[in-house]
Amino acid sequence: MGYSSDLTDIEWEIIEPLLPTKKKTRPPLWTKRQILDGVFYQLKNGCNWADLPKDLPPYSTVFWYYKHWCQEGILDNIMTNLHGRVREQVKKNHSGRP
Repeated sequence: MGYSSDLTDIEWEIIEPLLPTKKKTRPPLWTKRQILDGVFYQLKNGCNWADLPKDLPPYSTVFWYYKHWCQEGILDNIMTNLHGRVREQVKKNHSGRP
């Protein structure tokens, strides 16, 4: 079952290259897309991390990635990139100045 905060395939194609690549270790239990869906669910609904639905990754995993990606500036980079794409679509320059 999906949530309104879940990434679409098109959105995922845009965001996936902006995420860091994992070092070659054992395969992860959860995909980055599932983790981002958990982050977006929490941000959209404003619930406690521990109240994430059980069909999403464990809240401790989602929160760990959220905290790490915030500290590394990854989420800011995603937002900046998406903002630039939207500005291009409406024919405005990236800086916001005329």
